[in-house]
Parts: sequence; structure tokens; C-alpha cells
Amino acid sequence: MWHGDQLDLDAYLAHLGYEGDRAPTLETLRALHRAHVLTVRWDNLDAFLRGSVSLDLADIQDKLIRRGRGGYCFEHILLYAAALERLGFTFTGVSGRIRMGTDKILPATHAMLLVTVDGRRWLSDIGFGASPLDVIELTDGNEPVIDGRRFLLRRTEITPGADGWVLHHRDAGGGWTARHTFTENPQYPADYRVGNHFIATSSHSPFVSRPFVQRIRPERTDQLDGLTWTTTAATSLSPDEERLLEPAELPKVLADTFGQELPDAEAELLVERTERAERAR
Repeated sequence: MWHGDQLDLDAYLAHLGYEGDRAPTLETLRALHRAHVLTVRWDNLDAFLRGSVSLDLADIQDKLIRRGRGGYCFEHILLYAAALERLGFTFTGVSGRIRMGTDKILPATHAMLLVTVDGRRWLSDIGFGASPLDVIELTDGNEPVIDGRRFLLRRTEITPGADGWVLHHRDAGGGWTARHTFTENPQYPADYRVGNHFIATSSHSPFVSRPFVQRIRPERTDQLDGLTWTTTAATSLSPDEERLLEPAELPKVLADTFGQELPDAEAELLVERTERAERAR
């Protein structure tokens, strides 16, 4: 179902720097989750630059592993799910609605996995960008602290008549901000292709109008939203630094801070498209 037989598992694990046990245990899951989030970059550059993002596993492997590029949640999840399938894990794909504090009902365009190990279920959210660095047990009221970052998982009615889950993070005011909601309705690669088409091509998608790049480290998170670059320490509730860039600075910042070394032609296209987007604002 998840095309694990088509995955070069050795290449994926080598890219993560993972040399541990391959048994489908909680220890393995936690180690793979953390390694994936810290290693595989997150960005929307293909959607912004080309209006096209392939979800064929061969293309994802070439992009995220061989070329070391970044991608967004659908690409991350399909690569990660193929690896978990090969390793013998039991899991279900789910879709979420991004909230980030708003009450507006947005399309369900965020992909995650619910992984079952020894009768316990774990949310593995590796494709958010600033993702948790560990899996989160699917229990109501769970409030983990992961590398200084505080989260809260609650079971609740997320839309009238529909129960589900809300993942929160601690916000700048010391309260809780809802990151996203999700139900346990199983999703499959075909479902993710529908969401991916909207995200990569629709004029209503937030990812076609400006570059958006994130990189999380144990001690800090860097985010590039258009031309705004912010750095937030793991224990901070709001950005510690904020810088406004010029379009011509983007390729160097992407390489130096976000680990995204673009070919010359793509770097030039990024500058050109960003300049055009800024003029259109």
C-alpha cells in the first residue's frame, strides 16, 4: 500500500545517519522520527517555483535522499511511511487541518501517521516543518515536553458532530495555540494526492505565493516566510531574532542556515519569483 518495496531503505537510513536496530519497537520508532525531523528538510519550493510536486516514491527518494532537498508533509509522510512499512510497523495515515490559532475551518491538507506499538498508539508528525522531535502518545490530556518545547494533545469535538484530536503548543502569551486538528479516519496515498494537488496548484494555497522554509534543531527553529527570517530558541515562546531579507539574499541564507543548496538556475528562479511576488503584494 505504501510502496515500501520500492524504497531504498539502506539509502534512507544512511541519509538519516541511523545505524540502530531495525526491529519495529518503540525505541526504533522514536529514533527514526527524531532523525527524520532533524535531517530531512522542509520547504514548499517546488510548489512556489513550479506549481508541481510529485508524490511518486521514486521522485521523492531522488529529491529528499539523493539530492538532499526539502519537501512538505505529503512528501515526507510517503517516504517515512514506506520506511515504516518495510520495517514492519503497524500504522494508519491521517489528515489534519492546520489551525495555528485560527478558528477558520481550512482544508485537511496536513499528513501524519498514527503508529501502534505494543497496543499503544503514537502520533508521528514528521512533516510539519517545526515538528515535535518525538512521537506523542495518543492519550487525552497528554502534555509532553520535548527538547524544551511544550505540547498538549486533547481529544475533543473539532467540528460539529465530529470528534477528533487537537495538538497544541505553548504560545508567546504562556497559553496554548492549536497547531492542527485531525480525526482517525484512515487516509491512503490516493487521498494525499488530492490534497497535494490543491496545495501545489491552487491560487488559494498559501504555498504558491511565497517561499516558506523551516528547519528545526534541538536548540532552535529557523523559519523563512517570504522574506522574513526568524530564529526561535527551543525554550522561547516567540522569535528571538527577526530579519527582513532582500530577494537576492535568499539562496545564501537557504544554503548557510537551512541546508538547502540550490543549483544556480533554481537559485536565480527563486530570486526572480520572489521579486515578482513582492511587487504583486
